[in-house]
Amino acid sequence: MENEASADPDWDTPLSITLTPALLINVLFATANSVHTGWTSCVDNELVLNDLVTMDENNGNYCRMVEQEYLEETGDDTAWHDWAVELRLGNVIITGHWQIQTTTSPMDWEWCAKQAEDAFEKACVLLGRRLRRGVGVEEPDLESQLAKQQRH
Repeated sequence: MENEASADPDWDTPLSITLTPALLINVLFATANSVHTGWTSCVDNELVLNDLVTMDENNGNYCRMVEQEYLEETGDDTAWHDWAVELRLGNVIITGHWQIQTTTSPMDWEWCAKQAEDAFEKACVLLGRRLRRGVGVEEPDLESQLAKQQRH
């Protein structure tokens, strides 16, 4: 064999692949309500409720999952909750949004949160990171839940 004397590649050998925003959007953000690319972040830090970021310190690439709430711009006071997953590779930022009205059912909230978390988990792999899920406790909002439920 020709390479019997050569060593296997070192585990720290840099690898490169060619990705496009279209490929990543198709894989990561297929279930998102909206997706876009940009040179800067679309997240308004004043609206952020939760922010989780992982960064590659060597090159500035990052992946971020943000929850934010905002009012409809049309002035009708409709409140929206947005789970945004933002991936920066090089100078390009690719963002997927899962958005629902804040009055939507808990089942829809769970679906959107799970979709965003799954996209964030997959995107973290591009930075060589692994997502570890945690457990959170949510206090009940009985007044709003009782108002939505019908009694028989």
